[in-house]
Amino acid sequence: MKLSPYLSFNDECEAAFKFYEHCLDGKIDAMMTFGDSPMAEQTPPEKLDKIMHASLTVGDTVLMGSDAPPNYFEKPQGFSVSLVLNDPDEAERVFNALAENGTVQMPIQETFWAARFGMLVDRFGTPWMINCDLAA
Repeated sequence: MKLSPYLSFNDECEAAFKFYEHCLDGKIDAMMTFGDSPMAEQTPPEKLDKIMHASLTVGDTVLMGSDAPPNYFEKPQGFSVSLVLNDPDEAERVFNALAENGTVQMPIQETFWAARFGMLVDRFGTPWMINCDLAA
């Protein structure tokens, strides 16, 4: 079994996934618009270029997402996408990249459980926790 986060966006999925690809050194594997899907005829014209499904591979994890159908988007709350890194410098790089034009909730820093830990909400409204374990 494998868990993969699935994020919903308010018509910003394409921009978000290109941003995540850059910040996380990932690779976008798929990005299908509603217009390119079998649902094209049932899709309002203004939504045809919006993303029906996207997937991004980061290491051995897949992050997926889409633009929410009209009137279905809800602001993310009650969860965070958690990234666990092994290198404190890489943890800081990723944190700072994701925080660009976002809101830092807890600056990245050393804690009693981690070499680096920080929390933020990125410019697209996705909450993140960045964790770098203490050396064993």
